[in-house]
Amino acid sequence: MTSGLSYPFVIIGNGAAGVAAVDGIRRHNSSDRILIISKDPHKFYSKPGLAYWLTGQIPEKQLYPHSPFDDKQLGIERLLGQVIAIDPDRHSLRLDDGRSLHYRSLLIATGAQAVRPTIEGIGLEGVVTLDNMEDARGIIKLARKAKRAVVVGGGITALELAEGLAARRVETHYLLRKDRYWGSVLDEHESHLVEEGLKEEGIQLHHRVELLKIIAKKNRVAGVVFSSGESIPCEMVGVAIGIRPQTAVVEGTPIHIERGILVDETFKTSAKGVYAAGDVAQVWDPQTQQYVLDSLWGVAREQGRAAGSNMAGSKEPYQRKIPFNVTRIGGITTTLIGCIGQPESDEDLVAIARGDSETWRSSGNAFAVKKDKENNRVRLLIGERSIQGALIMGDQTLSRPLQHLITGQVDITPIRERLLDNPEELVERIQHFLSEREQMNHA
Repeated sequence: MTSGLSYPFVIIGNGAAGVAAVDGIRRHNSSDRILIISKDPHKFYSKPGLAYWLTGQIPEKQLYPHSPFDDKQLGIERLLGQVIAIDPDRHSLRLDDGRSLHYRSLLIATGAQAVRPTIEGIGLEGVVTLDNMEDARGIIKLARKAKRAVVVGGGITALELAEGLAARRVETHYLLRKDRYWGSVLDEHESHLVEEGLKEEGIQLHHRVELLKIIAKKNRVAGVVFSSGESIPCEMVGVAIGIRPQTAVVEGTPIHIERGILVDETFKTSAKGVYAAGDVAQVWDPQTQQYVLDSLWGVAREQGRAAGSNMAGSKEPYQRKIPFNVTRIGGITTTLIGCIGQPESDEDLVAIARGDSETWRSSGNAFAVKKDKENNRVRLLIGERSIQGALIMGDQTLSRPLQHLITGQVDITPIRERLLDNPEELVERIQHFLSEREQMNHA
C-alpha cells in the first residue's frame, strides 16, 4: 500500500459500536485525532428505530441522536468510503477509491448484513431486507404502490418487515417453514400469542410453506411460488432469514475469523493494534467457554465503549453480560433475558437474526416455570441457585426485577422451591423476595 494520511485512532463503521468507541477513547485520551470511515452516507442513527419508523410510530427525525456539533465537541473526523484492504503489519488500510491511511489503533465495527437465500429471482427489484436507512427508505417508497407483499424468515426482523408493511396498508403474507413462529426461542403458547397478534394486524400466516422462487416481470417482483406449487402474486418480498458479520475486510489477513472476527476480553484481534466490536465480533464468553455472537444494540454499545477504552490504553477486560432485550413482537411488548431456548429448531433462520443473541437459544440445566394471565406471560428457567433466563410478554412488572436477579446471578434458594411448586404466586414471591433483600441491604 502507498503511504497516506496517518491517524492515532481509526474506526471502520458508523453504527452503535463504532460511535460508542469514541466515548471510550475520549475517557482516556482527550486530544488525539479520531477518524470514522463509513460507507453509509447517513449520520449516526438508531437501527432499532427503523422498525418504528416503518410502522409510522415515530418520525424520521427521532432516529438521529447525534448532531454535527457532537462530532466537533468529541473531535471526530469522518470519511465516506469503503475499506477494501487492511495491512496489519504496516498498520495501514486502503479504500475503494485508492486512498490509503495509516493508523496506530484500528477498530473494525462493520456490523452484519442480511443473508439472502439462493433462489431464482432474489435479485429482482422489490426484494427487500432491513439492514440500514437506505433499506427502510426503499421499503417505504415501494410500499406506496405495492398492493401485496410476502415476508419470509424468522426472529424479530421478519416481524418488523411484516408489521411495517401491514401498517402501510400493504396486504401482507408471512411464510413459516414449520408449525409456528421462532420455535428455537419461544414455546408453543408464546408463538401462538405472537401469531394471534399478527392476525389482528391483518397479516396472513402460511405455515409449513417454503419459498421456491420469485416470479419476475420486467425485472421486478410479480409474485412468489411455494415448493407445493401454489403461487401468490405480489410486488414486494421481504427477506429476514438471518444476518452474517461483515468480515470481508479482514479476509486474506492474519486476523482470525470463525463466524465473526475473534476477539479476546479486551476486543483485540489476533493482529497487533487491531480491535473489533459489535455485530462483527465473536466474543469470548467465560460462562460457556465459547466464542459467541450477539446482535443487540445495547451490547454493541457496551462492546464499542470497552473497545475504545482499551484502544486508548486502559487494558480493562470486558465481562460479557447476560443478553437482554425489550421489543414488540405481534404487538406484544416482550422482554428476553438469558437462557430461554427451546429444544425445537427454527428453519426460518439460517443464522443469528438482528436484535438476537445466541444465548437465548440455550435452555441450560434448568426447570421451566410459567405463569399466564390472558395475553400476559412470564416464563422462568430456574437453575440450582439462580434464575438462568426469563421471558416476559405483555405486563412488564417483573422485567426490571428479573433483569436484576438474572444478570446479577442472585441466589434465589430461599424461594426456589416455592417458585417451582406454585408458579401462580411467581410475581408476588419475586417482589417480596426483592423487597426483603432491599430491607436487609439498608439495615
